[in-house]
Amino acid sequence: MSGRLQGRVALVTGGASGIGRAIAARFAREGATVVIADVTTAVREGGTPTHEWLAAEGLPVSHVAADVSRETDCEAAVAAALARHGRLDILVNDAAIGLGKPLLDCSREEWDRVLAVNLTGVFLMTRAAVRHMVTQDPPASAPPDVRGRIVNISSQHGMVASPEDIAYGTSKAGVAYLTRQVAVDYAAQGILCNAVAPGKILTGKTGRAVEPRWIEYSHARTPWPRLGRPEDVAGAALFLASDDAQYVTGENLMVDGGWMAF
Repeated sequence: MSGRLQGRVALVTGGASGIGRAIAARFAREGATVVIADVTTAVREGGTPTHEWLAAEGLPVSHVAADVSRETDCEAAVAAALARHGRLDILVNDAAIGLGKPLLDCSREEWDRVLAVNLTGVFLMTRAAVRHMVTQDPPASAPPDVRGRIVNISSQHGMVASPEDIAYGTSKAGVAYLTRQVAVDYAAQGILCNAVAPGKILTGKTGRAVEPRWIEYSHARTPWPRLGRPEDVAGAALFLASDDAQYVTGENLMVDGGWMAF
C-alpha cells in the first residue's frame, strides 16, 4: 500500500462486517489508525473480529461498542478515539440496517428504527465528530486548509426507489442530503463531507439480500458484468478520505457498476 492515510486517525462505524470491514482494512493498510464503532464484534460473513484480524497483522485498529442510534454512544465513540489518539481526522458513517418491507407492511416502530440507525445515526456521529474537527489543526502531512473529512455511505437506492424497502431508501436519500448540507455549512471551517453510493454489493449477507429474484434484478440493472464487492466501496472511500480529494465536497460518488447510468 502507498500510505495515503499515514498519520491520520479514522473512526469507522459499522466496521465489524461487510463494507465497513473492508473500509477499516483498507484504511489501516494505507497507514491510518482506525477505531471501529459497532454494536458487535461478530463478523456477519464469518471470520475473526475485524479489529483482532487487523491487529494480528500489526495494524493499529481497535474497537469501541456503539449503537449509532444512541446519542450517548456516538459522543462516547468520538471521545474514545480522541482519548486514545489525540485527534480525529476521518469519520466514515457506514452503520446501517435494512428492513425489506413496502409501505403497507412497514410498522411505525420498524420505520423509526431504520431511520434512527441509518439517518439519525449519521447526524449524531457527524455532529460529534465535526464539533471536534473544527477546533483541531490540520495534521502535519495534510493540506493546510483541511481539518477533517466525513465519508458517508449512502446508496443508489437513495436516488431511485428501493423496491419493497421504503424505510431504507428514504433513509439513504436523507444521507445524501445531509452530506450536501454539512459540506456547505462547514466548508469555510475546513471540513470536507462526501458520500459513496454503492450499488448491489455482495457482502456476505444472507436472506433477502441474496434471494434469486433480487440477484437477478441487480444483474439486470447493472451494466458491468459482475456485482460489487466491499473492496470496490473501500477504494472509493479511500479516495475521498485522502489528500487526492482536496477540492471535492458535497459529492455522492456512485460505485454501482453503471446502475445509475442505465
